[in-house]
Amino acid sequence: MRISTRANTLSTAPDFPVRRRLLLGMMLAAMALLVGRAAFLQVMDRQFLQDKADLQHVAIVDVPAYRGQIKDRNGEPLAISTPVQSIWLNTRQLKDAEQDKLLEMARILDIPGNEFKAFLKKEAGKRFVYIKRQINPDLAEKVKDLGITGVYFEQAFKRYYPAGAVSGHLLGFTNIDDSGQEGMERGYDHILRGTPGKKRVIKDGKGHIIKDIENIQEAVPGQDLVLTIDERIQYLAYRELQRAVIDHKAHSASLVVLDAKNGDVLASVSQPAFNPNNRKELQGNRYRNRAMVDSFEPGSTVKPFVVAAALDGGYISPNMVIETQGIYHVGRNIVKDIHNYGAMDLTLVLQKSSNIAVTKIAMAMPQDYFWGVYSKLGFGTSAGVGFPGEASGALLDVQRWREFDQATLSFGYGVSTSLLQLARAYTALADDGIVHSVSLLKRDDDVDAQRLFKPETAQRVRTMLERVISKDGTAYQARVDGYRVAGKTGTVKKAGAGGYSSGKYLSVFVGMAPASNPRFVIAVVVDEPSAGEYYGGLVAAPAFAKVMAGTLRLYGIEPDGVDTMPLLLSER
Repeated sequence: MRISTRANTLSTAPDFPVRRRLLLGMMLAAMALLVGRAAFLQVMDRQFLQDKADLQHVAIVDVPAYRGQIKDRNGEPLAISTPVQSIWLNTRQLKDAEQDKLLEMARILDIPGNEFKAFLKKEAGKRFVYIKRQINPDLAEKVKDLGITGVYFEQAFKRYYPAGAVSGHLLGFTNIDDSGQEGMERGYDHILRGTPGKKRVIKDGKGHIIKDIENIQEAVPGQDLVLTIDERIQYLAYRELQRAVIDHKAHSASLVVLDAKNGDVLASVSQPAFNPNNRKELQGNRYRNRAMVDSFEPGSTVKPFVVAAALDGGYISPNMVIETQGIYHVGRNIVKDIHNYGAMDLTLVLQKSSNIAVTKIAMAMPQDYFWGVYSKLGFGTSAGVGFPGEASGALLDVQRWREFDQATLSFGYGVSTSLLQLARAYTALADDGIVHSVSLLKRDDDVDAQRLFKPETAQRVRTMLERVISKDGTAYQARVDGYRVAGKTGTVKKAGAGGYSSGKYLSVFVGMAPASNPRFVIAVVVDEPSAGEYYGGLVAAPAFAKVMAGTLRLYGIEPDGVDTMPLLLSER
């Protein structure tokens, strides 16, 4: 029995090493297969894993933030954001079997079929590419109903400007990502733009959101911006300025309306205009706000400040008479008048706009004092309204003045200003000697207002400027029935290469009403009128009159010039 058992053991012993080797080989082969497969997926077929990831059901998506509205002073919307949809696709998920659906989508989105096919070919292999952005939600729903694999939707907002071209230069516009690019949209983008939120959602296999799981971060809407602009006056100013450009075949023009009591900008328009709702027009310099970013030499419109400065400083007397003889020598330079006016009192100096007389007045003042008045009026310093690119103008440092500089500055050459700066300077005469800061944002008070002239000085100069609007003055067409108007014309030769251009002018008028207690200041400049007339009193003054008349009526300002009211005769 013992031998038999041993024999059996010996007969089976050789099987164990074979089995172990077989089992070990199978395990090693399985491990090698797994390692190889993993390496293949990670290195050779990464697209497989990426596509699997793309089809995950849980995702985190951005929640767009609502951009703040821009409103006028009365709460009327000037810029609003409306919900829209953007459509994008993952071209790697597109299926050949859905080509007809893709072409139907192109038809819905008004994309030519051939153009769309070329687009798909060009963008093949990309995981993210926009098909069309900022489309009407109704169109997006029609595309969603097609159920195309690889087509995705993104909620966004589109900016809309109810007034169109009327406020285009002032408001500017946003880009397709709703970020401010020009105008107030750009200058106050940090206030208007919101902070996007995030949420976790469940998507179906085609990427459509089928359920919101949770909000991770709430979207924070942007703040509203309330402007000083009165949209009624803005429209009136836009219409009349457009008419002036057409009638006088001008290159461009600008107009600004200020509240004389606090410096609020009630209207600011420029021509040629553009419509921010139509992006095809957003090209070249058409959207430049000329009233705020362009600077020019103001010409004779600064002469009232020279008279006011000299009166206020006691360098001339109110009853002073000045001799003019057609030409006046300042060193080796000559100052001329159009006519020989002879002896002139101060009122006649402004009424006839005598260069010689105002030069003599300017030369009677110390340079530091004269420069100080111009500086306090705001010349050479940005108006500071927060508008992108607003002009500072230029005022030569008094340390660099030559004798003739004081003369040329007195009749508006050698100094440059924006139209907004020029309008602001006139508040010093309109509000009894107080020069106001200007603002585009609605505020309670002007805390930066400063007294520049004595009240009696400003009132005396205003009375002189009323004669400019008389039949014997240079701006009879600036009159407004029922109201006393004070103002000053300027007809300025345009600066060119190597000097002043021949035959190219700026026609300027700045005025205020009612002159007894001014409520509004309006400044107008028309660039290169070419219909024959170019004097400020003939080109810019009529636009002033129409806008001022409408503004006084809208605000219910009581007439102060009853003797100028037209006589209404009833038929008998």
